[in-house]
Amino acid sequence: MHKSYLLPLTLSGLCLAFATDTKAENVDRFANVLNLEAEPSEEIYGDYQTNKYNHFSDLGAWHGYYLPKDKKKDLLGGFAGPVIIAEEYPVNLSDSLNRLSIQSIKSGKVYDFSKAKHTQHAYPGKLTQHYTWRDLQVDLNLIFVSNRTALIQTTIKNLSKQTQALKISHQGRIFEKTYQGSTPINMEDRLVATCHGIQVDFKTQRNTWNYFMTDEVKYQIIHQNQVKTTVSGKSYTTENQRSVILKPYQSDTSYMTESYTFTKEEAKKEERRAFYYMSHAKDYFKQNNKRWNHYIHKTLRHHKSSYHSTAYDRAAIKSVETLITNWKSPAGAIKHDGIVPSTSYKWFVGMWSWDTWKEAAAVARFDSRLAENSVRSLFDYQIKHNDNVRPQDKGAIIDAIFYNQDSSRNGDGGNWNERNSKPALATWAVWEIYKQNHHKAFLKEMYPKLVSYHKWWYRNRDHNHNGLAEYGAMVSDSHYQYDEQGVIKKDENGNPLVNADAVIEAAAWESGMDNAPRFDKNGIGMNDEGIKVLENKVNGKVVGYSINQESVDLNSYLYAEKAYLAQIAQVLGMKKEAHAWRKEAHQLQKKIQKKMFDKNTGYFYDLQLLTDNKTKLLVNRGRGPEGWIPLWAKVANRKQARDVKKIIVSTNEFNTYMPLPTVSKSSAAFSPDKYWRGPVWMDQAMFGVQGLSNYGYNREARLLTENLFNHAEGLFENGTIRENYNPLTGIGLHTKNFSWSAAAFYTLYQDHL
Repeated sequence: MHKSYLLPLTLSGLCLAFATDTKAENVDRFANVLNLEAEPSEEIYGDYQTNKYNHFSDLGAWHGYYLPKDKKKDLLGGFAGPVIIAEEYPVNLSDSLNRLSIQSIKSGKVYDFSKAKHTQHAYPGKLTQHYTWRDLQVDLNLIFVSNRTALIQTTIKNLSKQTQALKISHQGRIFEKTYQGSTPINMEDRLVATCHGIQVDFKTQRNTWNYFMTDEVKYQIIHQNQVKTTVSGKSYTTENQRSVILKPYQSDTSYMTESYTFTKEEAKKEERRAFYYMSHAKDYFKQNNKRWNHYIHKTLRHHKSSYHSTAYDRAAIKSVETLITNWKSPAGAIKHDGIVPSTSYKWFVGMWSWDTWKEAAAVARFDSRLAENSVRSLFDYQIKHNDNVRPQDKGAIIDAIFYNQDSSRNGDGGNWNERNSKPALATWAVWEIYKQNHHKAFLKEMYPKLVSYHKWWYRNRDHNHNGLAEYGAMVSDSHYQYDEQGVIKKDENGNPLVNADAVIEAAAWESGMDNAPRFDKNGIGMNDEGIKVLENKVNGKVVGYSINQESVDLNSYLYAEKAYLAQIAQVLGMKKEAHAWRKEAHQLQKKIQKKMFDKNTGYFYDLQLLTDNKTKLLVNRGRGPEGWIPLWAKVANRKQARDVKKIIVSTNEFNTYMPLPTVSKSSAAFSPDKYWRGPVWMDQAMFGVQGLSNYGYNREARLLTENLFNHAEGLFENGTIRENYNPLTGIGLHTKNFSWSAAAFYTLYQDHL
């Protein structure tokens, strides 16, 4: 059974965990940094298979809420939604599932929420609504109290000089369908009246690419007061059994819980706890406020310059809100809390490895326990020597994990990916976490796992065993050729025939830069042999594939990893191992400096392995962020760093309106809105800024950081943090509410503004 992040029995302990700050911040300073107003419909997606609206979630819950779009009468009086995650896919369960209705018993008047004076706010960690009529006031407040349950507080105040008797009820409806693109899916959900409110039941559906559900899943609304519920098809009404009597200026406060659970055990657990949550509601609201004030304090406390304006502060808190909404707790195959790239995008409700490393490095600054667990979520599936599927990949961390494993692991998921790994940044993330919390136990836990992962790169991705690794792919049925009957083709020796295109695709995924020009199969320009697939063997057995390209970013990451492993070993008292890691790092540094830097152009490039056992520096494929990663890793010498700096700050290269694009402006392949062929990706921009700072170019780092913040569309308003940005206009591209962009903005804000 999965443990909740916030449990009733540990409430006071968690309060103490956030009680050490000497300065209290106020969440009220940061209202509406994101626009959460919505009019949810069955068609959840707008452009780019991304939710039309932004939602609020917390504590790793798998559901969330919107604020009702103003003036939408059918939505007011409740929180819009909820949006639920159908294991891997976001779905709007309702436009307004739990809406308050108030009727005067004396006059029969039903209070019209659209006629009230109305304000609503999305604060860090809570949603609020305030309604005022001439004689009545209503306040609604919503927070999360566990990784499965939200708590709603309703306060009704009599503003008149007369005693009022009020009939209280709640209404709502559920959607029948969800649309994944133009395809409708009947959710086969139904409403069931319960003793304490209403419950939504579901039927098992296993639609791999659109919708997952089982008949154990429940959505429960539980009321503190005695109620009676009637159901009519997809709609319901829950009525309080007792009227509310309010003397002049008197208030009445009541509570409800809303829980979204995946298993029978979870449903029973949250149902048992519901009345505890409600009877201790004041403590939970206080705890929630304290936790979010802690997040804010940890974020803002580093400010030392009067330069920092409220706009920059709000952008930083927006980063925190984005990361926390994308936090998902253990469920299905996911064993530890982690952060998904975006719960707004159809395909991003899973945990990718290099996304996780970057997110954890930032989250550690305000919640180190979540950061640690994020790292563990991927290492839970580190390949062991006795693995049933790929024992040859011992030590590897796979690309992405989801609620459902794939068919090779006896699951029915399609998004789970073991075709490749991702760049070697795990050790950096672990060290960044340690810098924040100094938990030696975490270093001790992770060190052998990190060593095993590091060794995998040289066993499975160094084709010629020269100490310079390549990106590649794992042995997988997805990387073979198939005949018309779906049978794997084989050569005369019975070996599967490799599908080169599939391996090259996975290798580009392994780099994280999916469609970057340096991975164009046919190469670019004269004397470029293009990308070829190489088999890597151990004792005559294929253990993986490499492309014929020793990538400078990968080897720089591996250099940095050796340096971090040396630091970890030193902290753990392993002096001989620390010395050995430093020696390895020095040897690799010399290779990168000598073989991967072009003196004529003053930049680092990938190295192509030619068929005649020679190599070619791939200057012809243009320049990208891979060339500044040696500065981030501190592998470049001073002269090399100075030359790279000149290119970074050139307005003809990387110093664009929104700076540090993924392809230099001078490149023939530059395309400002095509994924990894020009847009600004904030992780790579952060590495570029940090690289400049590593060599003392702090002024340049600061100016680039200012332009990243100042020119990112919507960052200073209530817009979302985007997956990437057009470098010529700053317009946000692709999906919204993107975690690693938020992590990068957060880190740049703290370190470079």
